[in-house]
Order: sequence, then structure tokens, then C-alpha cells
Amino acid sequence: MTLFRMAVLAALVCTTSAEAADMAFFVKNLRKEAVAVELFSRDRETVWPGNGKVFLIDPNSQKSVPLSCNSGERICYGAWVDGNDRISAGVGPDNDQPCDNCCFICVEHTTETIDLVP
Repeated sequence: MTLFRMAVLAALVCTTSAEAADMAFFVKNLRKEAVAVELFSRDRETVWPGNGKVFLIDPNSQKSVPLSCNSGERICYGAWVDGNDRISAGVGPDNDQPCDNCCFICVEHTTETIDLVP
């Protein structure tokens, strides 16, 4: 975790109320197959885009995914090859896989980059 993220997290832990924040994820699909992506809150039962939908990203393309989250909230991505959820990344399609470096802290006006590699 970077020093900046640790400082932001420490500052946010000291606050008592969750403030809404707008941030974005820039997802790069470097694979030759389309991928489905969902973002999961680790602090509440929220999924983006939600309602059984996914962000579909074409092969070798990228997409900016804006969302509204609570400042300090931990958000993890799950990604999988469209049509084959056995090939997955991050926390996977069911938000149940262990991962390193697949979670981010919600910070107002920030953009996090997710590279989905073969």
C-alpha cells in the first residue's frame, strides 16, 4: 500500500460519517477475449454496476467506469472472460477469490487503473 493511500485511510478512519465520493476506474482489457467486470464493496453489500449487470469490455480495449462510493470504502474488482467464468482475475465473478493488489480505497476525484492481462 502506498504511503499516500495509508495516509488517506488513516485520515478517513478518524471520521465518523461516510461521505459520498465520485471516483473512476480505468479498465484496460489486454486480452484477446471480451471480459466482464464487476466492482464489489468490501464494506457494504454494494456491487457496481449492480442489478445482475456487468461492465463488458471488448478485447484489446479500455473503458472508464465512474462510480459513487463512500470515502474510505474498500472496492475490489472481479473480472472474467465473457462466457467462461473459470478464467478470472481479481476477486472473481462471485467476489470469493483471494487477490493481491485488486482492491482500492474510495477517494474523491481519483482514478484507479486496472490492467487485465492474458
